[in-house]
Amino acid sequence: MSLQPGDALTSHNFGLQIDGIMVEYLAEVSGLTIEQDVITYTQNTADGNNTVKTLPGTKKSGTCTVVRGMTQSASFTEWINDSIAGHMATARKNASILMMDFEDNPVKRYNLRNAWCSKIDTSTVKAGEASALTETVTITFEELVVE
Repeated sequence: MSLQPGDALTSHNFGLQIDGIMVEYLAEVSGLTIEQDVITYTQNTADGNNTVKTLPGTKKSGTCTVVRGMTQSASFTEWINDSIAGHMATARKNASILMMDFEDNPVKRYNLRNAWCSKIDTSTVKAGEASALTETVTITFEELVVE
């Protein structure tokens, strides 16, 4: 069933596309933030009163974090390796985080322009433990556009 007026999206139905290709086995996305500088401008009016205005400043780049199951996904691993090695010509990619309705139709899209991996953290490996291994990847981006 698709969203009806007043319905909210659910947090469990999302995806990550890198250069238009859906990444498989994604468990979590966090830290998706848009921020820009605020310019404070103080001036006097014609009658001598002090007035303060705020203006939008420059947009800031950002980061977000994705957690995924540790798989043999060659394309995702290659993207991580290109980023960490500094091969920015191939590491910078456009990525999108998609929020989907109950029928898996994209409803909201967060486009990350010139995204690359700046950090990877693997889950703890412990003898005798019965849990899935994950990778936590920090993605740095130059611009975030919400559609």
